[in-house]
Amino acid sequence: MSERETRPIDELVPQLRTELTDAAELLLCLDFDGTLAPIVEEPDEAEPTRAVTEALETVTTDPDVTTAVVSGRGLADVRRRVDGPRIYAGNHGLELVRGGSVAVHPVARRRAERVDAVCEALERDLESVPNARIENKRLTATVHFRSVPPSDQPQVERLTYDAVDRFGGDDLEVSTGKQILEIGPDIPWGKGNAVELIMADLPDEAVPVYIGDDVTDESAFRAVEPEGIGVRVGGDEPTAASGRVRSPAQVASLLEWFGTTGVEHVRGRSIRSRMRVADSR
Repeated sequence: MSERETRPIDELVPQLRTELTDAAELLLCLDFDGTLAPIVEEPDEAEPTRAVTEALETVTTDPDVTTAVVSGRGLADVRRRVDGPRIYAGNHGLELVRGGSVAVHPVARRRAERVDAVCEALERDLESVPNARIENKRLTATVHFRSVPPSDQPQVERLTYDAVDRFGGDDLEVSTGKQILEIGPDIPWGKGNAVELIMADLPDEAVPVYIGDDVTDESAFRAVEPEGIGVRVGGDEPTAASGRVRSPAQVASLLEWFGTTGVEHVRGRSIRSRMRVADSR
């Protein structure tokens, strides 16, 4: 699906009601940073808002909803920060835990040593750059420069690409995000692939929803649209998502809607289905 103009989520609520009424269940996939948790200067300090936590407690316990967190953070990191979802995908989908088992992309596992080498080089090369931070997530790495003085940011970018060229060769690539550079294996895999795997485990009548805030979420929006709905968090950037909210505060309101009004539509379908089964006996 091509990028397009989006509608505010309140204009999509009638469509959501219609699709959920015909749904066997709801699949709710959620990014973490910038979606469940506000973007902060220090990534280690990121945590879901209280409103998000309360809304998640409702929606994650509903039997007609499958919840998944799909994050660029490492799997262990994101599981520590948000509790309740049945499924977690870390490192942009390179790690996936579902049904009690953890799967790791085999190519990413083999190239982890190259990621380590790049991180070691950047720790040296960026030591003199104020507030530059390298986060080694084992399968991928993130260079954070949100707090780096603007005059030094081009140097961070140049040194990052240079280190990846020297130690990653054709095996690693650099991608951009919101004042970050992502380093990972140069393979055709992203959040959208993880979402497709999660969707494959559910009934065809399940309605998938993905909520995220960054360019790395675009493949996931394309995975769920048009059968489901993508929701972009933030400004007016072009996106493949058909809905938009402005902030994690509005994400909390949307989750609350799913956990109450939205799930009642799904539950109505489930009750009708069970009644039909009972009548056929």
